[in-house]
Amino acid sequence: MQSRTAATRPGRPRSAAADAAILAATREALVELGWSKLTLGDVATRAGVAKTTLYRRWPGKNELVVDAVAELFDELELPDCGCLAADIEGVVLQFAAILARPEARNGLMAVVAESTRDDALRERIRASIVDRQKHLVVQGRIRAQKRGELPPETGPEEAARTVDLIFDVVAGAVVHRTLVSAEPIDATWAQSFTAILLNGLTGSTTA
Repeated sequence: MQSRTAATRPGRPRSAAADAAILAATREALVELGWSKLTLGDVATRAGVAKTTLYRRWPGKNELVVDAVAELFDELELPDCGCLAADIEGVVLQFAAILARPEARNGLMAVVAESTRDDALRERIRASIVDRQKHLVVQGRIRAQKRGELPPETGPEEAARTVDLIFDVVAGAVVHRTLVSAEPIDATWAQSFTAILLNGLTGSTTA
């Protein structure tokens, strides 16, 4: 599992254990206190570290919460189920399960709301969460192309556009259903969504 946090000052080695404790404490505080009441001081106390330790790693609450949420999405893995449709369904169900967790739901909605008036925060969300998880799409396409399920792209620019589009469609649909519509995502929904994604609206919607 990756960890993308603030840069370390020269001469002060980072402690992986401290990082993990701080991020876990942040998620705990999000669930118990909510965004508005969460403070870096409270997180430091929960994590059992000095405030200076926390501030050396994260300049503020926005950055800390983004990294705490991003660590949850690092749990996503692309299953190898033998076909593209089943692989997509597996990722969709994993993604939905993470978003169902209060710490992920509360944290993601809070930082997205804050990012509407903070360009730097929006960029951190993009780098730490969005761009970081696009490797799943890349991996899935390469695997499907090797199976002969998808044609190769004509060049790197087309490949990059395709990856962006697939990620936006999948992430947008799952986030909207779970966080906006507040509807569950089960195996049946994942299967129907995947059929539309692969076949288009004019194709078959049954797997």
